[in-house]
Amino acid sequence: MMLWRSRVSRHLFLLACLAGLAVYLAPGAGASELIDRNASQVRLAVNKQGVALLTYKAKGKGKHVLAKGAINALPPTQGGSQVEFKIDYTGGWGFFHKSKYWKTFKNACAPYDGPTLAWLIAGCTAPDGSYWVVQKWQRMLPNYGLPPTTAGQRSWEMRLSHWNTDLPVLDIYLDWAYHEHFDHLFGTFTYNGQGVFGFGNTQSGNPTDSWGRNIYVDTFNSAYGAGWKRENSFLTHKPTGAFCYGFFTHTVNGTQRPVGNGTQYRATVVGPGVTPDISWLGVPVPYDETLAQEASEKRTEILGDDSQCTTY
Repeated sequence: MMLWRSRVSRHLFLLACLAGLAVYLAPGAGASELIDRNASQVRLAVNKQGVALLTYKAKGKGKHVLAKGAINALPPTQGGSQVEFKIDYTGGWGFFHKSKYWKTFKNACAPYDGPTLAWLIAGCTAPDGSYWVVQKWQRMLPNYGLPPTTAGQRSWEMRLSHWNTDLPVLDIYLDWAYHEHFDHLFGTFTYNGQGVFGFGNTQSGNPTDSWGRNIYVDTFNSAYGAGWKRENSFLTHKPTGAFCYGFFTHTVNGTQRPVGNGTQYRATVVGPGVTPDISWLGVPVPYDETLAQEASEKRTEILGDDSQCTTY
C-alpha cells in the first residue's frame, strides 16, 4: 500500500527546466538509513533507552538488527558530517559487549500515529514522542523504462528513519516545454525551511558527500509500457534545493528511447539525515495558454535565477 504526503499542485504549471542527469546512487551515510534489501516479515520495536530493533528475514535467514544514536537532520554544511545511526547487525554483540541484547529487548513503542508516508511497512511512536519508521522501495531501477538486469536494480531497499520535527517538504509543479510538446516538472526539496543539497557530485550526477540528494521520478502507463516505470533521477541544486526535469527523448547505448510522458508521475527522494523518504504524486493536464502563463510566474517565484534551469 502506498499513501502520499507532500505538497502537490495539480493546476500550477511551469515553462521550465533542463533535463536531469541519469544517476545510479550507491547507498551512503547521512540518509534515511539503508538497512537491508528484499526483506520480509519486518517488525520494528523501540525500547525506553531509544534503541530500535528490526527483526526480519533476508536471503532466507532471520535477522536482528539494532540502531541508535541519531534523529532528524542537520542543515547542509560544507566539510561537515550529516547525522547517521550506529548499526549493529549482530543483535547485540557489537553494541552491548557480547550479549544477545535482542533476546531481552522490551518494546516500549506505541502504534504509529504520525504523518502519512509512502512506502511505509512498519512504524511506531516512541515514549519521547518521536517517530520511527521503516520504508521499502525500489530506488535503483534503470532509467528510461529499461528493465532491471541485475539483482541490485531489482532490489527493494529497506530504510529506517527517526524524527520529531515536521517532515521534509517535496514541492513539485508540472508544466510543458516547447509549448504542448513535452511534459516538465520543477520544484524544491526543503527541510525546516532550508534547501536540501550537496556540495559535490560526479559527472554522472552521483553525490560525493552525505548531503546531496536525487529526485527519483517514475511515469505511469507511458510509451515504456503499462504500470510504473523509472523515468530518471537528478540532483537538487545548491543553495535552495531546487530542481527541474524535461520528459524528452533520450539515447541509451545508441538506441533512442521514446518520450516518457505518462498519465501520472510520482517522485521519491531519500530524506536528509535520518528523516523519512518523501514522495509526491501528480497528474498532467492538456496544454493551456493561461496555465502556461501562470506557470511562468510560478517558475520565477520558485526557481529565481537558478542557472541550471531554463525556459523553452
